[in-house]
Amino acid sequence: MEKTIEVKGLRKSFKNVEVLTGVDFEVRAGSIFALLGSNGAGKTTTVKILTTLLKPDGGTATVNGFDVVSKPDHVRQSISLTGQFAAVDEILTGRENLVMIAKLRHISDPRQVADDLLKRFGLTEAADRRALTYSGGMRRRLDIAMSLVGKPRLIFLDEPTTGLDPEGRLEVWKVVKELAGSGTTVLLTTQYLDEAEQLADRIAILHQGKIIASGTLAELKSLFPPAKVEYVEKQPSLEEIFLAIIGKKEAKVN
Repeated sequence: MEKTIEVKGLRKSFKNVEVLTGVDFEVRAGSIFALLGSNGAGKTTTVKILTTLLKPDGGTATVNGFDVVSKPDHVRQSISLTGQFAAVDEILTGRENLVMIAKLRHISDPRQVADDLLKRFGLTEAADRRALTYSGGMRRRLDIAMSLVGKPRLIFLDEPTTGLDPEGRLEVWKVVKELAGSGTTVLLTTQYLDEAEQLADRIAILHQGKIIASGTLAELKSLFPPAKVEYVEKQPSLEEIFLAIIGKKEAKVN
């Protein structure tokens, strides 16, 4: 299968502090690849190098077949990046945000592109509201929609659900799955274990500047001994207690 990203021996230091100490991984076309790690592990630094925002100190990295150091312009033209915080103009409406990006990318029919993306991301009803009025999940969906103007082959999502409530996270998860389903390659960074488990075809664990394990979820699970079956006393949850009490009261009324 075609490789969209190839990284070998990637290194980066800041003020004599090594952040990346030799990172190696590859991403297959049309897949969701999760770079999993705690804060400070080097996830964002890796993404910045792959999107040509930083130059590596050593190693090599190719994106869509282009070297990130020698052909940065080619890399930028074939990718899109969504950072940790939604980069939307809150004064503009959702439609105006999309039209603006389409015009900047010299798309021939920016309004039609905007309408298509608004429909795809379930934002048609809110299209003419200022982005300031959007919920966190809606704002993030708009942000990702803006990243897809021009149909990039590869999209980078750097901790896309940071700061979102549970409902907003589920909205973003749905969008990411749909992106991969339509053939877009997704590199996702996250510190949330459940996010990587829910979304990723392959997972790489970045720790102290190195990939210490990588593979499918099943392959990572196989690194550990089989789960033990234990019987424990289960205490009722508050929800179960509430429903039981409500049920008893309704029975008495009847």
